Amino acid sequence: MVQHKSYTQTDGEKALAGFMVREMQALGLDAALTPVLGDRVNAIGRWTGTGGGKSLLFNGHLDTNPVSEGWTVDPWVGKVDDSFIYGIGVSNMKAGDAAYFCALRTLIEAGVKLKGDVVLTYVVGELQGGVGTAAFIDQGVRADYFINSEPTDLAALTMHAAAFVFTIELIGKTRHMSKREEAVDAIAAACDLIPRLNTMKFSGAGSPEHAGINRVHVGVVHGALGRDLQEWRPPQVADYVRLKGSGRYAPGQNRAGALADMEAVLSDLMQRFPGLEARLTAEENRLTMPAFEVPRESRIVQAINRAYRTVRDSEQPTGAITPPGFYGTDAGHLYERAGMEGIVCGPGGRYNTMPDERVDIADYLDMIRIYLLTILEICEVA
Repeated sequence: MVQHKSYTQTDGEKALAGFMVREMQALGLDAALTPVLGDRVNAIGRWTGTGGGKSLLFNGHLDTNPVSEGWTVDPWVGKVDDSFIYGIGVSNMKAGDAAYFCALRTLIEAGVKLKGDVVLTYVVGELQGGVGTAAFIDQGVRADYFINSEPTDLAALTMHAAAFVFTIELIGKTRHMSKREEAVDAIAAACDLIPRLNTMKFSGAGSPEHAGINRVHVGVVHGALGRDLQEWRPPQVADYVRLKGSGRYAPGQNRAGALADMEAVLSDLMQRFPGLEARLTAEENRLTMPAFEVPRESRIVQAINRAYRTVRDSEQPTGAITPPGFYGTDAGHLYERAGMEGIVCGPGGRYNTMPDERVDIADYLDMIRIYLLTILEICEVA
């Protein structure tokens, strides 16, 4: 899988989807490519049980981020040494994709028959807000339970935040630096604002655990003269700053409430900088990841906890674990859009989205074992 250059929104992701269909068909699954808006495709396969058991759907994405600077190994070879599997996307999230394929393959090759169906979904467009998973949900693909295999370092993630993207415009008043005291400095206001945004929590959290996955982050800052951000006149006080960032809020909170809390912060900013205007807008033109939550008493959570205990002889970290609790994942769509009950649990995470991206071999193999045992418990042996 790593040897496929499956950058998001390229022909490479389509080629990898085709590869996964052929691999699933070779195992005897009923597998096919299914359409996604924009001439893209998912790979969906089903191992049909004998009947009478619960069904389990595995979910992971094939599209990857681009290779960054700083790599010391070839990102496309799929290098394996004594400790790690390397490659772009191996942590996010081809190791998880491969782990559930190998778990089912192990059962099939051992001649195990299951009562319930196992559904393997390999989607595209997770990096565009989950358009691939939304597509197969709208096409009617469902199961009683799901496991999303995003990288959690094998922790059982029972809650993650919803995500939104925002823009803030700060409009001040320019003067020459000799008259700086008469100006309203948009850059100075931005320097005051950003730390306040980056440390804020939203109102209405259902518990300290819910509040623990609230976060705001400003990732883009542009400041200069005017909306065109003219940079050729640095002696002038900047009268315009544009900030872009992302927010995270927990189940039970909502975007409207989060934005209202941010508006209150901007109102305070305008009090501290008289004459400043501050405008907040949220991006609406793309699909975004909803929040996700599952009770710890759920059958799927208990099953994966027991499997972890069997494999590792220790208790599985479970809950709104961070940093994964700040992720947006396709589990949000499976939970909100499809009304399914599930868990987020996958290999990788420690070396995610960084040069020489890699996954511990021991974690990868243990994840296969944990998935295998969870399949046996949920779907039941015929």
